[in-house]
Amino acid sequence: MPKISTESVNTTIAPSQPASTAPKDTATLFNPAKPTATPAQSSIDSVQPYHHKANHNQNRSIAQSGDATSSATASSSVTAAPKIGFVSLGCPKALVDSERIITELSRDGYQVASDYDGADLVVVNTCGFIESAVQESLDAIGEAISKNGKVIVTGCLGKEADKIREMHPAVLAVTGAHAYDEVIRAVALHVPKPDRSLDASYDPKIDLINEAGIKLTPSHYAYLKISEGCNHRCTFCIIPSLRGDLVSRPIDSVMNEALALKKAGVKELLIISQDTSAYGLDLKYKTSFWNGMPLKSKFYDLCQALNDLGIWVRLHYVYPYPHVDKVVELMGEKKLLPYLDIPFQHASHRILKAMKRPAHSENTLARIHAWREICPDIVIRSTFVVGFPGETEEDFQCLLDWLVEARLDRVGAFTYSEVEGAVANDLPNHVPEDVKQERYERLMTLQQDISAQKLQEKIGKTLMVLVDEIDREEGVAICRSYADAPEIDGHVYVDDIDAHVKVGQFLTVTIDDASEYDLFASYQA
Repeated sequence: MPKISTESVNTTIAPSQPASTAPKDTATLFNPAKPTATPAQSSIDSVQPYHHKANHNQNRSIAQSGDATSSATASSSVTAAPKIGFVSLGCPKALVDSERIITELSRDGYQVASDYDGADLVVVNTCGFIESAVQESLDAIGEAISKNGKVIVTGCLGKEADKIREMHPAVLAVTGAHAYDEVIRAVALHVPKPDRSLDASYDPKIDLINEAGIKLTPSHYAYLKISEGCNHRCTFCIIPSLRGDLVSRPIDSVMNEALALKKAGVKELLIISQDTSAYGLDLKYKTSFWNGMPLKSKFYDLCQALNDLGIWVRLHYVYPYPHVDKVVELMGEKKLLPYLDIPFQHASHRILKAMKRPAHSENTLARIHAWREICPDIVIRSTFVVGFPGETEEDFQCLLDWLVEARLDRVGAFTYSEVEGAVANDLPNHVPEDVKQERYERLMTLQQDISAQKLQEKIGKTLMVLVDEIDREEGVAICRSYADAPEIDGHVYVDDIDAHVKVGQFLTVTIDDASEYDLFASYQA
């Protein structure tokens, strides 16, 4: 089979690239399908939650997609429930917010529209992290207004309500990030909540929503958000102003959702937040009871409890606090996937200090080496900012040298972009755009070589992989190993699969070949 490059999912689009250059056909329709009822599906626990296939850039839209149809939205009855369109932009944390809003709307009896014309109202969940994301969000709002006319805006950009209303005065309401109740109330104000007794398509035996809620990822994996906000004040970031300080969910709430997701058939949990390893700090690590057992709302304790579910658990957005070392020990004991997503951001002491990040890169290198002693299979993903104000060629070379020493498995990079409200905007000696881009390309070329070398070391080894997609015509399963997070890392392409292989199934495969970012394997049933 041809070796398919996935370089685009191993790098982060530089903020200097206009949002309008993103291919429109990556948008995916929000159109959860009503599950098929069987006699066994008589309780909430036995009914699968709604799911929809995810795409690679986290953006979900009701536009530019003809691949989804739904019996839940196909009723021609004049008494059918009102339909809400939904456009979601940004990161997995925003995706979880969208899932929660859609779940609540569905519980209230609304349906999800398959296009702008069929929607009684459209909700746009925005991103405001970098300027290109802001522009993409403003463009999405404008498109929804032009194609539908009734639009509610939520999400991170909602913090800039005046800017939104100045550009798009027709919006009906603007709310901030994770303002679930406000969105629900705004929808009900402009499109009254349906009376289900008048909805000819409503069947209470079928339209149950699983305790896990509606998920917009494939049914075999799901994002689990454990906290909101961040206590750090990195100079390039405005997340605290958009989402506030750290607010952790009590551990019993997190575990209840995790268990519900497992019961719904989820095989992999992706743990997300703004600062995952700070989990519970704001709660003073309060003890709660779950399944009759006392549990502290603490990162390490949560990881131990999640291990007991017996499914893959992958950690994202982990700040490198000292107690992370203990979690790596759990990985070495095979109690968690040996995968850490840690945004190191840079290696130069001077730049890290200007960013207000931990400024001891040599200590970080020592810890990485120690982690590999504890857990030889550990995979480390990180992101870096190139061209931060004041970055000299010496600073950048320090970063390149650090990457050579660290030999990280997965790396994404941004070229620095001014974000309205960020402290770094006022720093001196901004780097010219052409220099930023040149440095970005040098970094990614270096990391591509490192990635290729590390993947070559996998040839001949046996790995367990999780099937994400199947190309029946080619007889190929598109899978991921423990080293691959969905949508941002590479894949394992498995040849010559038989008809019994299904999406969401685990396979044991032998690695035959490797490219810069992907592995190619064979499978024998």
